[in-house]
Amino acid sequence: MSTRVESRDAANKRLMKKLLVVACLMFGFGFLLVPFYEQICEVTGIRSIIKRDDAPLNTQVDYSRKVTIELDSNTHDLPWDFKPKQRYVEVHPGELATIIYEVRNTQDRPVTGQAVPSFGPQLAGLHFKKMECFCFKQQTLGPGEVGGMPVVFVLDPALPKDVNTITLSYTFFEVAGAAGTKG
Repeated sequence: MSTRVESRDAANKRLMKKLLVVACLMFGFGFLLVPFYEQICEVTGIRSIIKRDDAPLNTQVDYSRKVTIELDSNTHDLPWDFKPKQRYVEVHPGELATIIYEVRNTQDRPVTGQAVPSFGPQLAGLHFKKMECFCFKQQTLGPGEVGGMPVVFVLDPALPKDVNTITLSYTFFEVAGAAGTKG
């Protein structure tokens, strides 16, 4: 019976050695998996990480010319002070730009308005691409409330070369009944 116990002990030791080898191989495989994965991704192009210095330039921006955007503001029977923070901006076609309009409700009641844009020359409206604009929805200001309203846009590089100045005008109209009675 002692030989049986000895052979069982020997078998257990062999199994333990095999399990330790397997565990070490699994740990080594897990440890080497990260650099191996990154090499595979680099070769196949699956995961391309762009470093800040390697970031591609926006090749759609036309740096050879600037267009002046003149900003105008109007209200139509709306008790708001409404004006652009600056009278004009200069942008390159294809360049992302942001302008801010300031607005203040001069009434002691909430007032809702809707802005309507217009462009001069009129064909400029076809090349003025707005990503964000207060004109997309109605705006409600509380009594005496002051706010800033952004317009984020890009001028299409296909804008005709003879257009050097665009006038962007917003007119705010009161929306009756939306936040109170007009009066």
